Amino acid sequence: MSHKIAIVTDSTADIPEELVRKYGIHVVPLRVLFGEESYADGVDLTSEQFYAKLEKASALPTTSQPSPTEFMNIYQTLLDEDPERPIVSIHLSSGMSGTYQSALLGKSLLEREGDITVLDSKSASYGYGLMVVQAAELASQGKPAAEIAAAVEAMQKSRKLFFLVDTLEYLQKGGRIGKAAAILGTLLNIKPILSIDEEGVIYAVEKVRGHKKAMARIIELFQQDLAGKRVNVAVGHTADPGSAIACAEQLRGHFTLNEVVYTNIGAVIGSHVGPGVIAIFMWPVPE
Repeated sequence: MSHKIAIVTDSTADIPEELVRKYGIHVVPLRVLFGEESYADGVDLTSEQFYAKLEKASALPTTSQPSPTEFMNIYQTLLDEDPERPIVSIHLSSGMSGTYQSALLGKSLLEREGDITVLDSKSASYGYGLMVVQAAELASQGKPAAEIAAAVEAMQKSRKLFFLVDTLEYLQKGGRIGKAAAILGTLLNIKPILSIDEEGVIYAVEKVRGHKKAMARIIELFQQDLAGKRVNVAVGHTADPGSAIACAEQLRGHFTLNEVVYTNIGAVIGSHVGPGVIAIFMWPVPE
């Protein structure tokens, strides 16, 4: 008898709720703290509520990873339902958070060892949410854990992503750029293009003047690897779906789009880059 694999992730994967429900993905929330107020990401605080609070906050919120006990509990619950069920658990980059390490510790706390594979996505937001969805799709087809893990690793290498930051205010508040640089950049209408490197760390790709030029440059960067290929694309937004739809329409003029997904950028990335961000995740359709 084959046992359907359970897929576990955390709230920073920014997976649209309809896909979470469709595939039965188990999501462990991080916590968002505004001063003394603590919220379970995506449970007590929606993306819309988060950005509304962020714009009014005098200081940046902080985030905290789930405890090893929280991961142990979800693994134990799944194993209690079916002791032979394999589990694949995919998490936020270890270069940004201790969430992956917490999941590993949670696995080690189990009294009875289960078939649990914990993967470091080396990415953030839907940059690995798309890997989780792919894993869940393969699990629904009855694929084994080793094949799912290999598919996730392949997607790590094939997917491309860029974040276009609208304001320098939050990068400055978080200490990533100096105040003088932020003021000058704002005066010059500088729009940083960010990405995530192979170690899973956010870095600045380029700084471009104006949103229109920045989008044109992002399209050029995607074309370097994906020109002429059919691609899937996800567009992340900060509780502003209209901007994401407009972005996808612009991409249609340059790429053959297969599947288009829209997703909210959650609190963890949002607390660093602020509102008005557009994130584009693109990966080739398998031949």
